[in-house]
Amino acid sequence: MRQITVEQHLDYAIRRDGAAHLTLIDPDAQAPSAASGIAEAAAKAGSSAIMIGGSVGASGDILDETLRAIREVTDLPTILFPSSACGLCRYADAVFFMSLLNSRDVNYLIGNQVAGAKAVMEYGIEPIPMAYLIVEPGGTAGWVGDAKLIPREKPELAVAYSLAGRFLGMRYTYLEAGSGASDPVPQEMIRAVKSAGCETLVVGGGIRDAETARAAARAGADIIVTGTAVEEASDMQSGIGSEIESETETQIQIQKTISKFVNAIKR
Repeated sequence: MRQITVEQHLDYAIRRDGAAHLTLIDPDAQAPSAASGIAEAAAKAGSSAIMIGGSVGASGDILDETLRAIREVTDLPTILFPSSACGLCRYADAVFFMSLLNSRDVNYLIGNQVAGAKAVMEYGIEPIPMAYLIVEPGGTAGWVGDAKLIPREKPELAVAYSLAGRFLGMRYTYLEAGSGASDPVPQEMIRAVKSAGCETLVVGGGIRDAETARAAARAGADIIVTGTAVEEASDMQSGIGSEIESETETQIQIQKTISKFVNAIKR
């Protein structure tokens, strides 16, 4: 049993290093055994926690099996990043209990939260209240969530949404450009949201290299999320040598990739 909450764990990592790094794993993107390998490599590389979720398909048996496999290889906190109430799992430590504030669909604003609240309580999952905001280009997350995307040149809109979330009691704001986005969240927008008093600012989407991660952290991001870059590192090694050799090489490559992000965002 954890001596501190997951939120306290992340706060400590932010105070210690200047920013925390989360590795995002989509259960629908690989087998549970491969997901556990990514998580193990992330732990060795210095990632602060594992986020589990995806825009589609991240639910049911594959989600349960992925969480169980991850818990067998690392003690890092596991945080659910659900696209709906179906993305909840009793084997996780915490959940980003978020509202997609710029969605046109009431289900992403409050419907899924109402549907999943009782399960969060019964499973004993720690809820971390979050204002989730999708910025252009938005990717699959923007399409699935029916988001009215925040224009990249309008940081004042992101500030207004973040303040609204803060006044509603949401301690976290997540600026999301979309998984695999061609461009990350603009630094000016990150700086504006943080300067407006955002307590804990999470930034993800389009962060493919260490320099982009460093720039986001210096602009004010407290937590950097990477997922696609890890998937690409894994894909590069697939099919090399024997199955055991390929698995070993993949973990090494993933660990190197995550280490670059982790080291880049430290003070």
